[in-house]
Amino acid sequence: MKQAFKSKVPFILIAVVLLWVKTYIVYKTSFNITIESLKQEFILFINPLSFILLIAGLALFFKEKGMKRYLIITSFIVSFVLYANAVYYRFFNDFITIPLLFQSGNMSDLGGSITELMTPMDLLMFTDVVILIALAKWTPQFVSMSTWRPKVRKMYFLSIVGIFLFNLGLAETERPQLLTRTFDREILVKNLGTYNYHVYDAVLQSKTRAQRAMADGSELAEVQNYINANYKAPNDDLYGVAEGKNIIVVKMESLQSFVIDNEINGEPITPFLNELKDQSYYFNNFYHQTGQGKTSDSEFLLDNSLYPVGRGAVFFTHGTNDFHTATPNAIKEKGYTPVVFHANNKSFWNRDVMYDSLGYDKFFDIASYDVNEENSVGWGLKDQEFFQQSVPYMQELQQPFYAKFITLTNHFPFVLDEEDRFVDEFDSNSRTLNRYFPTVRYMDESLKTFFDELKAAGLYENSVIIMYGDHYGISENHNEAMSQYLDKEVTPFENAQLQRVPMIVHIPGVTDKNPKEFDTVGGQIDLKPTIKHLIGMETKNDIQFGEDLFSEERNDFVVFRDGSFVTDEVVYTKNACFDKETEEEVEQEACEPYMEKAKKELQYSDKIVYGDLLRFYDGTSIQVDESKLSE
Repeated sequence: MKQAFKSKVPFILIAVVLLWVKTYIVYKTSFNITIESLKQEFILFINPLSFILLIAGLALFFKEKGMKRYLIITSFIVSFVLYANAVYYRFFNDFITIPLLFQSGNMSDLGGSITELMTPMDLLMFTDVVILIALAKWTPQFVSMSTWRPKVRKMYFLSIVGIFLFNLGLAETERPQLLTRTFDREILVKNLGTYNYHVYDAVLQSKTRAQRAMADGSELAEVQNYINANYKAPNDDLYGVAEGKNIIVVKMESLQSFVIDNEINGEPITPFLNELKDQSYYFNNFYHQTGQGKTSDSEFLLDNSLYPVGRGAVFFTHGTNDFHTATPNAIKEKGYTPVVFHANNKSFWNRDVMYDSLGYDKFFDIASYDVNEENSVGWGLKDQEFFQQSVPYMQELQQPFYAKFITLTNHFPFVLDEEDRFVDEFDSNSRTLNRYFPTVRYMDESLKTFFDELKAAGLYENSVIIMYGDHYGISENHNEAMSQYLDKEVTPFENAQLQRVPMIVHIPGVTDKNPKEFDTVGGQIDLKPTIKHLIGMETKNDIQFGEDLFSEERNDFVVFRDGSFVTDEVVYTKNACFDKETEEEVEQEACEPYMEKAKKELQYSDKIVYGDLLRFYDGTSIQVDESKLSE
């Protein structure tokens, strides 16, 4: 006769413990969350518990059959959310936000990239769901499926409140004003947990939707005062040097500065760009400042000199905002024809909507190109073909024009046909880094082709060509392989330096006679005032946060979307302050003078975007609703 179990384990608690333990394991194996103390480790361990207890606790209001079904389905859904974050984190080193989920229109184009990030081991993330299904079907003697008395249920939910407040209290002692640091998702996840972070993200989403409806032009006054106080005059020698010339902006996909003047297996990675920068104005301390919108964020920075939003892509979240001050809209008064060349679907990143808001007259999307299996790879049309097919369209444009080109081939997962390889892959434990070098080399060769085509078409001499990397190609998840290539440890300081992207201004007849390399610390937010000053347009009244890269008065200062920053003396990243000269961590006091400025600029920019405040600005003054002021 079998001995009966004296005490049984409630099915609901098994579900809770399995999901809790699994979440913590995923934290440690799939996310690169910095832990600096036992207290932080404890917070990380307990932070999923309150949400899991709450979501599982709803099963207590079901009968046995309904309870089993609810817990299994809920565990699967929560597991899928965790898994989606893990896959997303593998490349972007970030966590999913609700605005990002609304970008589902991109998914059809992301197929190859997503599958590249998945592994067979991922199935283990759903092991707890399988266990629950087995327990529900066979119900071993040690498992209890009985419902709980009302008094016990009450104590259960009170304990959830207690655990959450305890977690929040600990987190606040570790990171004061935690809930105001919405720009730093790692801090939120580390202290509140992935699930509570998503709940908080949903609250923020509701709040930001209401922001526009409540906004008024008076909110822009404080922002404009700040911008006016920080205005930097242009360089007299370069102001208007490109007036009347075509402006060609080339966004070099996923290109980071570490490949410039560097080699792979004894072969130069970027021979053309190495030569071109020595005939141009080259900025060696230029940083990308993108967020979750990646390439689209770099476009937003270029055309608006505003920061991208901290959650999702501004091209999606605020594509119908009033951006009449954007460069494409503004330069029409100088007679420029603004166009975009990009051989991708027009709706990808919501470009067809956003480009209208920015003021582009024409978008040469995939429908403008002959794309077939022979001339495409990875994300679409190869860069060589892209440039060759684009130049004839340029010849038909009314000059001067402002043309933006967005390349494709050097895009994760960095796929390339054998006949297009000019260098071999690297040999490391990272397939991503290994394949990066051949696609970079291919793009470099494509850019050489582009210059040759411009010269042959008679467009080169009367154009200014501005080229910059749009965002990183190799995330910090590949730091071990990067350390192997760079032959040095990739510290947080070094990782911040790896966010540098090439920035080249090439003016035929000017820069080839007097090239110069600039050590100026700058970023993509500085492109708009730089371009406008080159073509002789004043920016003193512009609502923008960038400064002319050539200005002799400019500050060496660049802010990243997560609130970190770089100056000519310090680097602030991962909540640590580093001296640029020694590359060693120093006391926070060295970075404090810039912390408030970085936070203020991000907040002011967000206020403009979320409130759609540019609709109240006519280019010289702010239109204020007097009725609201009287209230």
